[in-house]
Amino acid sequence: MAKTRETETGNDPPRRRGSVADRVYEALKEDIFEFRLIPGDKFSEGDVATRLSASRTPVREALYRLQREGYVEVLFRSGWQVQPLDSRKVDELYDLRITLERAAVHKLCRQTTAPAVLRQLNAVWRPDHPSERAFGSTVRALDEHFHCDLVAAAGNQEMTRIHQEITERLRVIRRLDFTRSDRVDATYEEHAEILDALANNNPAEAAARLTAHIRASQAAVREITMEKIREAAAQQRPKKPD
Repeated sequence: MAKTRETETGNDPPRRRGSVADRVYEALKEDIFEFRLIPGDKFSEGDVATRLSASRTPVREALYRLQREGYVEVLFRSGWQVQPLDSRKVDELYDLRITLERAAVHKLCRQTTAPAVLRQLNAVWRPDHPSERAFGSTVRALDEHFHCDLVAAAGNQEMTRIHQEITERLRVIRRLDFTRSDRVDATYEEHAEILDALANNNPAEAAARLTAHIRASQAAVREITMEKIREAAAQQRPKKPD
């Protein structure tokens, strides 16, 4: 019996379409994360379907999912585009993130009992030996949890919700902060300093250290992002004939 293709038609069972849509989603997201697709790149559903050996139905499902998460946008009668890098919007999101996190640490220091999450965060960010530190995607996830857990522990559900939305919108660029070992080292050290200030019930110091930490990360991410985009653009540029 001839082997059937993994592609599917619009009449295929939803479960099978969903599995292919998930595969397409993960492939496109990785292309964006690894700068094989760079901000501003345009493409069609047909291009993706051909490259990933899938029909247009799951490709469209994957693209709409990526659109909801802010990674791509649909162009009127012109296909799709990787979300262009809007430096002003990114800076505004960082400003709002800092505002929320500073407010959160002040609320934490006003609590009569230190939340249990602080003990958990200390266990993560104060390993017994540097060799026990996380790296790569693991440290990125831990960093995200650090900031989200601090905000959640402050007890304001609307603040937590808005902060989570900002975190998701910045995720595609924030992940670059953990591609360099010096930035991973700095994250461990700076998180420990923030936790020290909270343990000493010093909201001003905690807020100041938190702000400096986020601004340093923001600057590093901007530098790495532009470097990655230049490298990707250079690789895509047609070579001149000899």
